[in-house]
Amino acid sequence: MSPELTPMSAIDRAWLRMDTPTNPMMISSVLIFDHPLSIPRLKRTLRERLLCYDRFHQRVVSQRGRVYWQDDPLFDIDNHLHRIGLPGNAGMAELQALASDLNSTTLDSRRPLWQIHCIDNLNGNGGALLVRIHHCIADGISLVRVLLSLTDRTPEPRLDRIAPRPDSRRSPRSAARRLSGRLADNAKTAATQARHFLRALRRNPGYPIQLATAAGGITMDLLKLGLAPFEPDTGLKTPLSGRKQVAWAKPLALADVKACAKSLGGSINDVLLCAATGALQRYFLAHGETIPPCGIRVAVPFNLRPRSQPVRELGNQFGLVLVCLPVDVPEPVMCFHQVQENMNRLKRSWQAQVTYSLLDLFGRGPDALERRALDLLSHKASAVLTNVPGPRQPVYLAGSKLVQPMFWVPQTGNIGIGMSIFSYADTVQFGISVDTAIRVNPNEIMSYFRESFETLNQAAQAANQPQLARQAG
Repeated sequence: MSPELTPMSAIDRAWLRMDTPTNPMMISSVLIFDHPLSIPRLKRTLRERLLCYDRFHQRVVSQRGRVYWQDDPLFDIDNHLHRIGLPGNAGMAELQALASDLNSTTLDSRRPLWQIHCIDNLNGNGGALLVRIHHCIADGISLVRVLLSLTDRTPEPRLDRIAPRPDSRRSPRSAARRLSGRLADNAKTAATQARHFLRALRRNPGYPIQLATAAGGITMDLLKLGLAPFEPDTGLKTPLSGRKQVAWAKPLALADVKACAKSLGGSINDVLLCAATGALQRYFLAHGETIPPCGIRVAVPFNLRPRSQPVRELGNQFGLVLVCLPVDVPEPVMCFHQVQENMNRLKRSWQAQVTYSLLDLFGRGPDALERRALDLLSHKASAVLTNVPGPRQPVYLAGSKLVQPMFWVPQTGNIGIGMSIFSYADTVQFGISVDTAIRVNPNEIMSYFRESFETLNQAAQAANQPQLARQAG
């Protein structure tokens, strides 16, 4: 008897079908440690804490036009964990070259869609992991939380923290039991929503009007998304090669970023988006390229999963919003306030929910429709930018201390640049992935990011001096 088939959700199927030769749909990360990891301890940790999630021992199969998850009958963790030693006195440049090469290759579709390379001989006595996971398994925020669940606060692991769930898949009645459970859950959800509606109606007779207003807002955001103009013709938009280059910057001190945000009356996210804007602005100026007069747009994932919700079931629960980066505003404080205004406007919109619903709809329709729609949407952004919060304290994996993590999400359609921001242990990490057909040196953008933040921070301190003098007086 063949292993049981579990239907893939429409939204996850949409991400599966986004794979193209130029943009594999992989979420990848580079995790740098203070010393090489013990492979036996790492394997034990993966078995205890990663494989308790079904998706990491299931492969993707297609039957009669439908897509399913199925246990890999030949699953072996050694097919997914590989060891590599960097040559000679290898440093960050060699690690970035290896990460670029692996991020340019696709995962083996005959097996569960993830792979880890354990890298030794980094700077003589360090180590690293390069992790690649397909986007159809889960969204970036969920996968970061899954990877962090592999770690501990001390060098000695506690492998009893996450226990595998009971495996009932071999029961002949498990499929019927799950189907009846889903039907019961759907009925319970419908009843709960009806109660909420009636309760809201009793408390607020104008509630139906509020619902109608929300529906109007959703319709308007859908129209805005569809009618938004294509991105300007810049060096960031060009036919892609499929080869990737990755780089990351030296981390910023989170305390400095917080102080800058406080001085300007904004959020940490506003500061970091402004720094990314300044980095791209400096790129245009350094290469003599005309700066688009209305800025450029980046696609930013917007989490729709409650942060307090445990990641027990994987999958994708996020939408995308198009954020305008005002690269045409040279003065850093003015640029910051423009970024802040753009973000506040998007937070009040329904754009994330609209894009999530569209992806869910595309996942239920024909492949050609999805590709055409995604091709249209990808013309409306020059890059993808993510900002994911991580742990405030250092963590350990298999006894090794994690000193610098970096994550990248994939790009879709003809978008060839992905920028990632990740906070960890009171630092902020910034990284970039660039298609080699785009004439952008990723390390150059990294240096511009730091320069841009320092310029903004100095301007914020200067703007705050009169207020501090008044308080002192």
